[in-house]
Amino acid sequence: MNWFTKFTNSSIGKKIFMAVSGLFLSLFLIIHLIGNLTLFGGPEFFNSYVSTLSALKPLVRFIEAILVLIFLVHIINGIRITIENRKATPEKYLADKANENSSFFSRNMGLTGSIIFIFLIVHLQTFWYQFQAQHDGGQFFNIVIDQKIGFGNIFVTLLYCLAMVLLSFHLRHGFQSTFQTFGVRYNKYGKFIEWISVFFWLIIPLGFLSIPIYFGFIKGGF
Repeated sequence: MNWFTKFTNSSIGKKIFMAVSGLFLSLFLIIHLIGNLTLFGGPEFFNSYVSTLSALKPLVRFIEAILVLIFLVHIINGIRITIENRKATPEKYLADKANENSSFFSRNMGLTGSIIFIFLIVHLQTFWYQFQAQHDGGQFFNIVIDQKIGFGNIFVTLLYCLAMVLLSFHLRHGFQSTFQTFGVRYNKYGKFIEWISVFFWLIIPLGFLSIPIYFGFIKGGF
């Protein structure tokens, strides 16, 4: 296990764990978005979808446990890489040069990641928790449009919109870093993979963003 410990503590090891965990989380976003889009099918369709997931609770709980582990790997290595990068460029001159050659979001992945993490905690405390509490009630659609914790609350709606915009930028830089880590950013497949990444950092966040916009601003009438 000594080699594994050395690898996980090495710079390349942290980046690989960061990249792989990020890819798994991106794949999860596809599944989660498909489920969320059933909201546009109306209350009966969405309630039926969530009830079906409730019937598969042991499997869902297992997947959730795996997701928590992947999130922890991603967050911990993100923090470690951020600290490592700051230690590597402590001088203001170097920081200024970095500002000239990189975007705000690429320099602040830790900040955007932290805001997304806060959003995730709020999401779990509201929608996810209430879905568990209403397991036998079946009124899941009403939770989503609730005026206190759902998109009937303008602050919740704005938080979701902000989180999805930040998620888009976070994913964009994340995919660029992943390509670089695996050495495919500048080879013959680089352009093709970049086009695929557009689906993840643009189309998926737009799909999620359509939900608070429709149920909050359009249907909710803010």
